[in-house]
Amino acid sequence: MSKPRINLRLAGDIYAKLDEATQRPGATKSAIIEQALREYFDPKIRMGLEERILERLNAVDIRQGEIERDVGFTLEALGQFVFYWLTRTDPLPDGERDAAHALGQRRFEFFVEQVAARIRQGRSVADRLNDLESDESRSGED
Repeated sequence: MSKPRINLRLAGDIYAKLDEATQRPGATKSAIIEQALREYFDPKIRMGLEERILERLNAVDIRQGEIERDVGFTLEALGQFVFYWLTRTDPLPDGERDAAHALGQRRFEFFVEQVAARIRQGRSVADRLNDLESDESRSGED
């Protein structure tokens, strides 16, 4: 069965792209236009792409929610620590500041090493907080 012949007019930039696409082996202007019209008239073909994009966007949205929750945990922990530190720590006399600074440096290095070890283990404080949060939500359902 022969295909009907049509004539159409295209904008110059569209025609240039079409012409460039036909430079590849096996590509013809008719095949490209036919495929474009097939997709235009059959929304199911387009839906595949749209569904994949929506799936990716949903995954990004879920991850964004997790990040926001983790930032909230971090902010709360930092706020609690600063409040505790400010209410429990007495100011140092001038003569003890150098020794306290050196001790603070050693303690900070130890702290950084502990954080690195925890990260290498793959179990974070956020994981523990998530476990506690899910335990509380399960116990609240009973």
